[in-house]
Amino acid sequence: MLALRSLAFNLCFYAATAVIALGGLPALVSRRTVLGIARTWGRTTIWLLRHVAGIRVEFRGLENIPPGPLLVAAKHQSALETLALCVVFPEFAYILKRELLFIPVVGWHLSRGGMVAIDRSKGTRAMGLMNAAAADAIARGRQLIIFPEGTRRPVGAPPVYKQGLSHLYGALGVPCLPVALNTGLFWPRRGFVRRPGTAVIEFLPPIPAGMPRAAFQAEILERIEAASNALVEVGRAELAARGHAIPEPAREASRTA
Repeated sequence: MLALRSLAFNLCFYAATAVIALGGLPALVSRRTVLGIARTWGRTTIWLLRHVAGIRVEFRGLENIPPGPLLVAAKHQSALETLALCVVFPEFAYILKRELLFIPVVGWHLSRGGMVAIDRSKGTRAMGLMNAAAADAIARGRQLIIFPEGTRRPVGAPPVYKQGLSHLYGALGVPCLPVALNTGLFWPRRGFVRRPGTAVIEFLPPIPAGMPRAAFQAEILERIEAASNALVEVGRAELAARGHAIPEPAREASRTA
């Protein structure tokens, strides 16, 4: 049953993605309409998760989101949060790898939506170019979303937070909103199965601008990891009560890059 339900969701999700991406091509006339298409994709995915896969996406702490330009630092376990965060922030901009802009159709949307792309081939210049593009997005009143670990991490893996987040925090002079979650329990990275349950995305109290970079890096890691670990424990208990297999924590060394 779980395999059939997962298959049904995956087929519906990729079909919806193709329809939205292709049907949204006329919307490439402006950034605002592209962001609207992204929100449609996010809402459609959340609906499919609920009604096909049996996964309810719950947003907590929405009252902690300050108005205006903002740096958003989110734990990254799944594709789910990439889509779900589009629904929450009116002027979102993701920090992403430049290679994603070359994906047909999807890359066109990312480029027209004003995402901040990192060109890793630039070496040491990449950080300065990212800071400049990020500052431009903040000046336009946007919410800049970054995954501090750079890529999806397995549930239970020790954190590997990059220095790019603290560079941006120091350069932009805006609050940083930490985001904790347990989404990888229900939509695991590189996995086919979608486990029914409650996937939680929690917005924690923002960290004001102006902290020393080293102190900020330690603070953001502690906040996100503590809250995410608590959510994962609750999610594991829910999965156990439903009789589903629970992924074992990954065994890796923890470090801050």
